[in-house]
Amino acid sequence: MINEFKKYLIEKIKITDEQFESISSGLKVKKFDKNQIIQYKGDQFKHGYFVGKGLLRSYSIDAKGKEHILQFAPENWLISDRNNMNNEPSEFFIDAIEQTEAILVPNHFMDDATAKVPSLQAMHNKLLNNSIRFMQKRINLLLSATAEERYLDFIKLYPNLTLRVPQWMIASYLGITPESLSRVRKELANKHFR
Repeated sequence: MINEFKKYLIEKIKITDEQFESISSGLKVKKFDKNQIIQYKGDQFKHGYFVGKGLLRSYSIDAKGKEHILQFAPENWLISDRNNMNNEPSEFFIDAIEQTEAILVPNHFMDDATAKVPSLQAMHNKLLNNSIRFMQKRINLLLSATAEERYLDFIKLYPNLTLRVPQWMIASYLGITPESLSRVRKELANKHFR
């Protein structure tokens, strides 16, 4: 599993075996069962997760008990609750949709790693910028896009998840009802979209 993280870093930056060894010694691999909640709202964890195998999601639950999915994290995705990065209690739940193996990435990992491997700083900045861009786009889609536009964006962002994630979860992520999602999919199928 640590090798998956190494491959991920090598795709982003040039890193030698020695450099990777120097920054990876504290990383731990953890396995999660399907449907296992690994973070509850209010928890204070000192790490995020790099998914090597499986699928995680983050979500909130409103006062009426309805789930609102913020993010999915398939293989080679990072997922965390940014509140924990600031030593504040989690705002979101994180659970495993599938049997999952993930690397626990300490909150201080990037700070420590960039001190040893300065080229990681550019990657870190790019990841933060991509995260901000992703959230801005997501907010804009939820405020102004049609259900069809949101679904098409979901497919573009997560091309391999439509068969791995239950339809009600996709609907939750899109901010629509499962019935609306069913209608959208039917309309797209009628347009010969697959």
